Amino acid sequence: LRDIVVKTTADGAVIRLHQIADIKDQWSENNPSRSFVNGKPAVVITIQNTLEEDLFPIVDYVKQYVADFNATHQEVGAVIISDASTVLTGRINLLTENGVIGFCIVIVLLAMFIHWRIAFWVALAIPISFGGMFIIASALDVTINVISLFGMILVIGILVDDGIVIGESIYQFHEKGEKPADAALKGTMKVLPAVFTAILTTVIAFSMFFFIDGRLGDFFVEMAIVVIFSLIFSLIEGAIILPTHVAHSKALTHDQEPNRLQRGLENVMDWLRYKTYGPTLKFAMYNKFFTVVVFVALLMVTMSAIGGGIIKGTFFPIIEADDINISLQMPAGTRENITQKWVDHIEEAAWRANEKLSEQYFDDKKEAILRVQKSVGPSTYAGSLSIALLEGENRDSLRLRDVVNAIRQEAGPIQEAEVVTYGGRGTFGKPVSISLIGEDQDALKAATQAVKSEMQALTDLTDVVDNNQEGLREININLKDKARYLGLNLQEVVAQVRSGFFGSEVQRLQRGRDEVRVWVRYDKADRSDLTDLRDMRVRFLDGREFPLSEIADLDITRGVIGINHIDGKREVKIEADVANDEVSVSDVTSALKTEIVPNVLKNYPQVSALYEGQNREQEKSVSSIQTVGSIILALMFFCVALTFRSTSQAAVVFALIPFSMIGVGWGHYLMGAPISLFSILGVIALIGVLVNDSLVLVTTYNSYLEEGYTQMDAIYEAGVSRFRPIVLTTFTTFAGLAPLLFEKSLQAQFLIPMAISVSYGLLAVTVANLILLPVFLIVVNRFKVYATYMWNGVKPSYESVESAVRTESGYEFLWYAALLFIGVALAFAFYGQQIVQLFSW
Repeated sequence: LRDIVVKTTADGAVIRLHQIADIKDQWSENNPSRSFVNGKPAVVITIQNTLEEDLFPIVDYVKQYVADFNATHQEVGAVIISDASTVLTGRINLLTENGVIGFCIVIVLLAMFIHWRIAFWVALAIPISFGGMFIIASALDVTINVISLFGMILVIGILVDDGIVIGESIYQFHEKGEKPADAALKGTMKVLPAVFTAILTTVIAFSMFFFIDGRLGDFFVEMAIVVIFSLIFSLIEGAIILPTHVAHSKALTHDQEPNRLQRGLENVMDWLRYKTYGPTLKFAMYNKFFTVVVFVALLMVTMSAIGGGIIKGTFFPIIEADDINISLQMPAGTRENITQKWVDHIEEAAWRANEKLSEQYFDDKKEAILRVQKSVGPSTYAGSLSIALLEGENRDSLRLRDVVNAIRQEAGPIQEAEVVTYGGRGTFGKPVSISLIGEDQDALKAATQAVKSEMQALTDLTDVVDNNQEGLREININLKDKARYLGLNLQEVVAQVRSGFFGSEVQRLQRGRDEVRVWVRYDKADRSDLTDLRDMRVRFLDGREFPLSEIADLDITRGVIGINHIDGKREVKIEADVANDEVSVSDVTSALKTEIVPNVLKNYPQVSALYEGQNREQEKSVSSIQTVGSIILALMFFCVALTFRSTSQAAVVFALIPFSMIGVGWGHYLMGAPISLFSILGVIALIGVLVNDSLVLVTTYNSYLEEGYTQMDAIYEAGVSRFRPIVLTTFTTFAGLAPLLFEKSLQAQFLIPMAISVSYGLLAVTVANLILLPVFLIVVNRFKVYATYMWNGVKPSYESVESAVRTESGYEFLWYAALLFIGVALAFAFYGQQIVQLFSW
């Protein structure tokens, strides 16, 4: 470039480019990109795997490469600042630990009250079910990832429920004197209809996750696949493999006296069954309305606690992370060195906060902040920091929000900045996000400032920002009348100004793998001041030249960074974060929607509001849950009704669902966790689980009626005889989830709300199953008796109105079939496309 000949004079002299211009080889001025790690200049390289590649071999390769690089380079070092495999490894370790603990707890619990050999065969359902699920999941391209591992952790305690029912039924027949093979056959066949329906209803319940809209639905599709196919294989194992193993087990083939421990535990179970539960059940049966009132009162108190804020609620739970993202945006046009100064200021504040937090929480034995990565760019007025914290498992009581608040306090207010946010956008969007929409820009701007002022006054909110930022300072060039009289062209004038100050790209060169752009423009010293622009000479082809100030007026105004529209109307988005983890996002959003924003917008009738962020995600998910939930519940209801041959008994079972909220609500209260959408998903999963115990009790009740028991005796005997399997299934499910409930690992935080709903909700439903369900059966029975008496004038016996003993016509089953067909038809009408996609997948 230096030796390019620009001109040759008449006397033969040659003028080369370096004689009339300065030639510099440098980085682009327009888009600075500077990165630093712990204060040292750095280049950040991001490595990602494709969907078809396994993450772990790539991570191992990169780690080895970094080690080799550092061994051969002295001046430059490589360090891994982020490793996504640690999350997956943590989930796998969590699954392994909880799986082993849950498996051992299940065996111990079963061995305490059933023969330990039967307990072993029942617990074997866990690895067998997972083995079958792996085959199907791999065919459906489901990988071992964060979400699929969620499903495996969640289903551990559920897999043995049906095995307990079948194994306990077989053991009961053996205790009555049946031969092992006969006991296995009769015990399995007696409970198989209830077990099959229990699995089917649970599968239907989890199938709802396929139809939930929003990111929440995207999260849990693979989890639903894992749970559904694990349950299907547990049914195969429980109905075929388990009876075969038990029939040939020494628990049945070798009659031997139980040892002292077994006799003691059996005595404990008999005492609980006959001395505690039996009298309680009789009291409830003969004091029906008192029992119902007690349970309804508990439910009302629980719902009041949820609505009154005693039991907290939010859209999405606060998920602890191991890093903090801080964004800084200065006024458009701010020079790079000014932006760099404030980025450095925030980094220094972070290290000062680290000193205080490390002393306060760890006595200086551990560092709260491990690494600070900062960058300036891609524009001169934008900067960011990524702060890596000590791993969540090792932070003890130090929470992410504590670190954020400490850094914010040390940094203090940055008045020059237009936007400073501590903490990036979460998976489900900002906690609070409001879009103001209007066509009048002045009214929209005024409304934005008014709403921001109201939000900034709320102590529960912080980092209140909007996207209506002022743009770069722009110089508008307008030709004077003199220029028009001279016939000058604005386009030519502007083109020369642009070429001189912004530059003209004249060539691109290839240097190795890089493309180098060649620009021609004034030296930086000659284009850094407005005076340089005013004194610029504008030349024309006819040889005339004029100072720019003589032929044009220069007006300096602010431009616009971006213009956003929704449905053709101008939009300004206001976003905010919560000040602390105890703030209920639901309550804050509700206050904004019902009071604060409407009161502000009364003064601006041209402006309307939409609620985005987590609120929008919640509305999408809740709306889809409400739509498909009714269809799912209808399908479950029809399956249960067909099993019982009674719609009234099915209605009684589903009437227990609201009472699960007693356990769900107070379980969250005891665990110090707010009820969130993850908790509601746990309730969906709980619905499928709770039907299991109800099916076992009601089918046993119907079988006693068929054997000739009176209605009251049949209910009592059904409750007492099914007490052990119902209690054991509850305890094993709770035990399977217990390690997860008390898990402090960062990897468990996503699943804990669901686990709380399933485990504590199941405890409440178990009590309702054992006490309230028999009472409901009596109440419904009496209603049918008196309804028949009012219709026919003859009072029937209590037993004759039950479907188990009365003569059924084929028309009733046709009616059930018709209802089932209508339910399926509605499912396809609402979600036919998704169903087709599911099965084509």
